[in-house]
Amino acid sequence: MLLPKRVKHRKVQRGNMRGLAHRGNKVSFGSFGLKALEPAWITSAQIEACRVVINRRLKRGGKIWIRIFPDKPFTKKPAETRMGKGKGAPEGWVAVVKPGRIMFELEGVNEDIAKEAFILAAHRLPIATKFVTRDELGV
Repeated sequence: MLLPKRVKHRKVQRGNMRGLAHRGNKVSFGSFGLKALEPAWITSAQIEACRVVINRRLKRGGKIWIRIFPDKPFTKKPAETRMGKGKGAPEGWVAVVKPGRIMFELEGVNEDIAKEAFILAAHRLPIATKFVTRDELGV
């Protein structure tokens, strides 16, 4: 699972996910990409599940780029705990994804295999996604 080696602050505020992705919204490395259509927190477990299923579908062919990284800690209070008494303990790590963000990229496979791999990966994500190509986005 992905997580940062060290962070400046152990607990962070929730923030907001308004607006579109201004960075990471173009297919930069590969030929095909998986684009987010909704805002969400994507956990490190979800990213890992997508990576595994894409690699299984590619069968050691092609190259994959993971364009999101879970650098934000989220906290949780224990079950059946009364309100108050401070913020909960860190529970896991998430990547903040805004609409338009390219999350995964592929190179070195034909379009049909890339589309299949990204459909399988999309089933493991909590948001709507879209398969995009480099020439489609005008890069």
